[in-house]
Amino acid sequence: MFNSPKIIHTEESMREGMQIESADIPVADKIALLNALSETGLKDIAVGSFVSPKYTPQMAKMDEIMAGFTPKAGVKYSYTALNEKGIERAKAYTPPLSPKAHEHSTRVDMCDTFAQRNTNRTQAQQMATWPKQIEKAKASNAKSGGMSISNAFGSNWVGRVTTEQLMSMYSKMYNQWEAAGIPVTKIGMSDANGWCMPHEVEAAIVEIKRRWPSIKDFNLHLHNTRGTGLACIYAAMKLLDSTDTLRIQTAIGGMAGCPYCGNGRAASMIATEDLMHMLEEMGIDTGVDLYKLVECVWLAEKVVGHGLYGFVSKAGPRPHFDKLYAMDMPHIETMEQAKHFIYGKKAHEGAMTPWAKPITSWQRSEAPVPPPPAGVVELPKKATGG
Repeated sequence: MFNSPKIIHTEESMREGMQIESADIPVADKIALLNALSETGLKDIAVGSFVSPKYTPQMAKMDEIMAGFTPKAGVKYSYTALNEKGIERAKAYTPPLSPKAHEHSTRVDMCDTFAQRNTNRTQAQQMATWPKQIEKAKASNAKSGGMSISNAFGSNWVGRVTTEQLMSMYSKMYNQWEAAGIPVTKIGMSDANGWCMPHEVEAAIVEIKRRWPSIKDFNLHLHNTRGTGLACIYAAMKLLDSTDTLRIQTAIGGMAGCPYCGNGRAASMIATEDLMHMLEEMGIDTGVDLYKLVECVWLAEKVVGHGLYGFVSKAGPRPHFDKLYAMDMPHIETMEQAKHFIYGKKAHEGAMTPWAKPITSWQRSEAPVPPPPAGVVELPKKATGG
């Protein structure tokens, strides 16, 4: 096992997930899902956005959700607010909401088209705000700054962003921070258009660490539009170590989307249950109950009215010992039957069972245990049927 970075995860289904779904989802359903998420062991849950319902009607009833949900001790509840009015609304529910940490950062989008579609600003206008942001940091005696780039690997409007182009943009920001005498310690790469590829994430991180060793805090906000998100997280983890921090945002079932990039709900995020399963199998303790998390995905599918996009919620986690499948289980052919990993035999009642007699094996302790066949590696004996 490599020397893993410190991982800080935020669950985004209530914010980025809900903002692409119907605005007519009942408040009671959203509260039920938020309460269920709170019981899974997740450490940080984004509850939604305090923004104008004119542009994001899905967030119109945030006050009702905040007044109605049941906070769980030990869970950080974060939120998005884009102006002072939104911040003031959120203060009425702080706590249980966590106060927003004020961070000094400069931001830009590598795609001028997406910048205009998403923020109603050109790339040049975004860059023009950098001096003001750096001056604010200087006036408040900030000890460090950050820089973040959206569509860091490419967009559907301008194509691929090369590592050289990405570093050139970061350098423009870094040089302004350096001129102000403020070290840059945090960096972010966002990927709304779903262009991330593992080798390009690797190349970017290698170059960042080579150029600016003071940067130890990395944020990857990756969409899983083309199925490469989890591979990119793994690529980043291989290059970072215990002195680094890796911030990741995902959503249960991969629920998310982007109305501005041309992919709608297809611009999904990495499924939280898939990420947590990978981390656990790598020996990284997440503190998350994967089975409760999967049940949240199933609840979310009922709430939004359609299937979601992850994998572990369909096939279950890798079964260990007491979760191993029963050897004489009938044929499992449908998604509903596959839910036996939580629902048990009732999930596959009536399924075809072609076995003439019970299946037994020397590899399972509930069966008679003859010597293993010659040359066969023996497996742990404490495994039992599930």
